[in-house]
Amino acid sequence: MKILLIEDDLVMQKLLAEYLENYEYEIDAFDKPKEALEALKKESNYSLVILDLMLPQMHGFDVCKKIRQSSQIPIIISSANGNLGDKVVAYEYGADDFLAKPYDPKELLLKINAILKRVQNRVSKRVYGEFAIDEDKMEVLQDGHLIEFTRVEYKIFIFLINNSDKIVSRAMIASYLGDLYSSDRGIDMHISNIRNKIFDDSKSSKYIKSVWGVGYKFIG
Repeated sequence: MKILLIEDDLVMQKLLAEYLENYEYEIDAFDKPKEALEALKKESNYSLVILDLMLPQMHGFDVCKKIRQSSQIPIIISSANGNLGDKVVAYEYGADDFLAKPYDPKELLLKINAILKRVQNRVSKRVYGEFAIDEDKMEVLQDGHLIEFTRVEYKIFIFLINNSDKIVSRAMIASYLGDLYSSDRGIDMHISNIRNKIFDDSKSSKYIKSVWGVGYKFIG
């Protein structure tokens, strides 16, 4: 499994990478968060992120928040600031766990294994009202009938559902699509196609609401 490590302490970064590689984890390590975010955007097979808080370019909380805008990948925050306030904020921003430095790498390994085990045990099929989603097969059924989504339409639909009842901008959708993004007009066309396929009239939408000047919101 592949792990994204964001740590600007190069000694710590090397220690953690070498330790985890002994347990057959593949580590991509970065000391600059912007480069790490670009890697995460381009690479879809990361299983987990280990994130330091005190980083150059941007704070770890901002990195966590940015990741959560487009991904539900597990995040473990690792920080020298182990006070309760930081832990509360970490969980509010979507982190799955928090480790206060200094810690034994074995403790990190145990947390990684526990989180990934929970993720693997999740049922891949999810139900949202009349929609059933099988993420392993990348299929969406509506009232038992398979919807013939294209790859881009499927990704947009999943992104909207994962952010149900939240307004998502075209920029957020574009960031999630990565290399599949063409233009804002292209996003609007894909949304229109999705609406047609789920029988959602844009004038009296039941599922995907247009938010003028901003983007869209999926009504969960």
